[in-house]
Formats: sequence, C-alpha cells, structure tokens
Amino acid sequence: MENITDRFLRYVKVYTTSDPESSTFPSTGRQLAFADMLAGELREIGLTEVTRDEFGYVTATLPSNVDLQVPVIGFISHVDTSPDFSGENVIPQLVRNYQGQDLVLNTEDNLVLSPLDFPELMKYIGQDLITTDGKTLLGADDKAGIAEIITAMDHLIRHPEIKHGKIRICFTPDEEVGHGTQYFDVEKFGADFAYTLDGGEIGELEYENFNAASAKITVKGRSVHPGYAKNTMINSALVAMQIVQMLPPEQRPEYTTGYEGFFHLTSFEGDVSLTKLEFIIRDHDLAKFEAKKKLMTEVCSLVNLRYGQGTVSLEMADQYYNMKQKVEPVKYIVDLAEQAMKDVGVTPKIKAIRGGTDGAQLSWKGLPCPNIFAGGHNFHGPFEFVPVQSMQKAVEVIVRIAELVASR
Repeated sequence: MENITDRFLRYVKVYTTSDPESSTFPSTGRQLAFADMLAGELREIGLTEVTRDEFGYVTATLPSNVDLQVPVIGFISHVDTSPDFSGENVIPQLVRNYQGQDLVLNTEDNLVLSPLDFPELMKYIGQDLITTDGKTLLGADDKAGIAEIITAMDHLIRHPEIKHGKIRICFTPDEEVGHGTQYFDVEKFGADFAYTLDGGEIGELEYENFNAASAKITVKGRSVHPGYAKNTMINSALVAMQIVQMLPPEQRPEYTTGYEGFFHLTSFEGDVSLTKLEFIIRDHDLAKFEAKKKLMTEVCSLVNLRYGQGTVSLEMADQYYNMKQKVEPVKYIVDLAEQAMKDVGVTPKIKAIRGGTDGAQLSWKGLPCPNIFAGGHNFHGPFEFVPVQSMQKAVEVIVRIAELVASR
C-alpha cells in the first residue's frame, strides 16, 4: 500500500487550479486529466463502479462485506486548487521531526514559515511537516482529503477483517470557484449520508457554515475635463469609495471571528468613467444574512438618490446556505464522526466553518454532509503546510466511521 506521504506528494505536483472566469464546466481541462488519473488508481486498488463522467466527477464503490443492511456512507473531496495563488509547478518540501524552528521556504524572496507568525506550528513538535517552496500554494486543500480517502479505501480492501457497509466516494471539480456540486447527482451517488474531507487542522468537525451571497456593483461616472469639472464631473471611483465607506467597517473579515459575518470587498477596478466592485457577503445567521443583503441594497439606493438613478447598479445572488438546518435533523451522523475521532485518539473540535464546502450545497440537495478535517493550515497561499500525522489520523477516522456504521 502506498503510504499517505508518497501519495499526497505525488498529487500536489499535478496542476489542477480552477478558473473563476471560465464559462466551461469544469472550468479547466487540467482537472479532467487529474480525475482520469484518480479513476485509474481507484480501479487499481480494487474499487468497483469507477466512473469519470463528462463533468469531471469521479465516483467509485467499496462493496459491503457484512450481511446486514446498513446505511451507505459517502466520502467526498475536491480535485481543484484555489485560483487565489499559483498552483502550478508545486514543489513540496518534507520536513522530518520538526522541532519548532523557522522554516526558510524561499531564500530568494526571504519567505519564512515561522512560529512567530504562525504559532500553530508549535502543536506539531516532533512531527513531519509538508510545506511549499514559497512560490506556490501546496494544495492540501483538498488533495490531502483525496489522499486520505484513497488510502483509507486501500486499507479497507487489504484488511477484509474490518467490517463495513457499502461505501461510495466522489471527487468533485471546481469547488474553489463555487460550482463543485452543480452537476452532482445525489440520487445516482446513492449514499444515505456523507462526509467531506475538506477541513483544516486535526480534529475539526463542522456542520455549520456561512450563508453566502455575491454582490457586483457597477458605478457609472461622468467624465469631463478636470479644469472645467465643477458641478459637472462625477468621478465613479470616488463614488465607489463612498459605497465601501458606507458599509460598517467592523463587519469586514479582518475584524470578525466565530459567528460574526462580514462584507468582503474582493475586487475594485475603475477610473473616472466606470468603476466595478465585487463583494462577498457572509453570515451564519439567516436573519443577519438577509439584513446584510438589505443594507447593501439600501446603500446603493442612497447613492443613486444623491447622484441620479442609474449611477449605481447592483447584481446580488445567493451562493449557498448554512447546512446546519439540514444536518441537525440527522445529527447522529455528526455524533458518529465525533465518536470515531475519540476512538482513534483525536480530540474533536466541533465548530462552525467560516466559509463553505461542497457539503453545504450537498446537504441542501438532500445528502446530509458534515465536514471532517483534512489536516492542513494556511490554505490558498505560500505558507500552507500539512502535518503527515494529521493526514494519517484522518485515514484512521474514515476507517473507524465505516466500522461504527457496520456495527450499528
């Protein structure tokens, strides 16, 4: 059996970044190439019903080895890496027996992974860390999850004495650009419930996430010669700045934590004549989420009252919703994962996701789907790292969940 380290190191070197500007699905062909590679590996280790469909979803089955009728469980991860930072030519670094020292990722750019900046490193004294070389992200989000699921399936196949029911797995494309479940066929997948392996540090177990919306604002200005602009010019960039300033500054991501939502300005581009802004709006509480959207609408309306109708246009759309509403009626599946963690020596950390996963949308599609840790830290950037021992524990959790379902 290929060990988790070698499998993960092999996966992160494959370029699979998704593209938010693409009009295709999946958004990049490189994801299909990786999906084909994974499908081949699943066949090699002995899974059945292995498919890679036209949309890039890879699905497979581990048949039950018990006579009793037990629930079908699913395990899901995504193949793409974030477009927020380069995922091409990833060169992972393996640090054995980490002892709390600064890790120089890149001498050329003086990029250092230090416990002074990232104190969570001190949790992993004596463990093996996989880092970047400072020029790309690592891709533990979510190739750690993929490596963990495949390693767990391989282990179960090689150890038939471990009893389990039918298990379905799926690897999805385009999660990082918000479309991971767009063509996911819940009925065809055929699981009673599932888990995404897409969380952060060891022990994370999540069944709450943000309600999410996007907002695109276009500001039309009136450009005239600045020497003759008095009472005539409307500088769209300055109007756009006013919109930003009218939103509560304490509700920006850099000032929020826990269950606090936010308005996040993700893009600002323009000049005197035309400026475009893009926001994401987030809140765990549905009422507060709706209030944030209402405030965004009112701000744009007020600016139009001042500068004239048509100056500001707003396009706002919901993206996903809090899975809590769909998971709470079957909360035993969260309890099951919590017990599995305890059984393998992992302390569960049940908390709300300050983000979203495929599991949120799948839960609303009818497949309850909490999120389990994959082990990584500092996703979407050059300081990303993952402890090998955390990935190993994730494998153990998957195996133990399968055992618990079969035993009940």
